[in-house]
Order: sequence, then structure tokens, then C-alpha cells
Amino acid sequence: MAQSDTVTRILDTAEVLFAERGFAETSLRNITSKARVNLAAVNYHFGSKKALIQAVFARYLDPFTQRFHTALDELEGQHTGRVIPLETLLETMATTVLAVPAERNSLKVFMRLLGLAYSQAQGHLRRYIQQEYGDVFTRFTELVRKATPDLPDAERFWRLHFMLGTVIFTLSGLDALRDIAEKDYHEQVSVRDLVRRLLPVVVAAMNAPLPMTLEAAKPEEGKHANAHAS
Repeated sequence: MAQSDTVTRILDTAEVLFAERGFAETSLRNITSKARVNLAAVNYHFGSKKALIQAVFARYLDPFTQRFHTALDELEGQHTGRVIPLETLLETMATTVLAVPAERNSLKVFMRLLGLAYSQAQGHLRRYIQQEYGDVFTRFTELVRKATPDLPDAERFWRLHFMLGTVIFTLSGLDALRDIAEKDYHEQVSVRDLVRRLLPVVVAAMNAPLPMTLEAAKPEEGKHANAHAS
């Protein structure tokens, strides 16, 4: 077996097992057994389980970040001197996300891996993602900030994570949703159909009025600011 074939086999197997079982529950022996390679091959090509996890994410995030930077460049060129609308930003991100798994594995696997990055990510993975890919996410967040100037930074943080959680949950359960739509509503739903339905929901969530507790806190904040100024 050629060396590149061995690496591909290990990565293909690892990403599916990680998505199905999680990082902690998937051992290197689980991976080598299913990939039909020996443990020495994993150690030779990757060195450790941590490095293998990072390599699995790199196969998706490398092409994603390249495509996303290019897409954001195009948007900024089209909106020179103007704020890019929130819906346009979210639609561009969704389009980029959908394009990447077509080059790798299924969308469901990609979404489950992203879910694991939030729920099970160990320190090394968070550091790796921030170091290697943090620039594109920082760039996107800054554009979202400009598109939602009335949101406090903390509230924007929460809404972005609620939005990502909604997207990940929906797309990682795509097969089940398709079955329900077909059996109960006689609809055959494509991934792009689902995204078109999801987009106005997440845009509305990002633009929703502030919770009453935050609205009530605004006058108090103003009082404190005036007190400090006097």
C-alpha cells in the first residue's frame, strides 16, 4: 500500500469514528483495526492521537478557511465603504460550509466534528484551531459586529454561539430531518433547501430585541457612567 493511501485510510477512518463516538471514546486501536493498518503506521505518520485529531480537522478547515477568506474578500470588494448585511454574511458562510464536504466526506460528519470541537474540545484542539484558523473567524466576527452595531459585545457572542449550535444540530441530524419531512409532510428536502429555510431563522435570532434584563440595565449603566464622570 502506498504511503499516501495509508495516510488517507487512517484519516478517513478516524474522522468517521471520532464523529460517531467522540474523541475520548475512540482509541488508536479502534482506528487501526477498522483502517486495517498497524499502530506503528499511525505513530509514524502522525506521532500521537492529538496530532491525528488535528489532522482530521485540518482536512476540512484548511479548504474552508481558504474559501471563506476569498469569499469575504469578494464581499468587501462589492461593499466598499458600506457595511455588509448580516444576511449576506451568514449566507456566504453557509455556502462555504456546504462546499467543503463535497471535497472530503459527508456534511453530517463535518457538522458532528464541529459539534465535538465545541462540546469535547480539549485544550490542545482549542489552541490548534485558534492558532491555525483564528484569523478567519476573527475577521468574520468583526464583520458581524459592524452589521449588528446595536448588540452589546457579550450578547453578540452568545447569539453567534446559539446560531452555530442551531446550524450544527440541524445539519448533523440531516438524515433524520429528511425522513421526517418525507414521511410526515411528503417533502423531499435537499441540503440547500434546508439552508434556505434555516437562514431567515438565524438572521431573525441575531436581530431579535435584547432580553428585557439587558434593556433594563441600560439606564443603570448610563447612571453609573454619569456618576463616574461627575
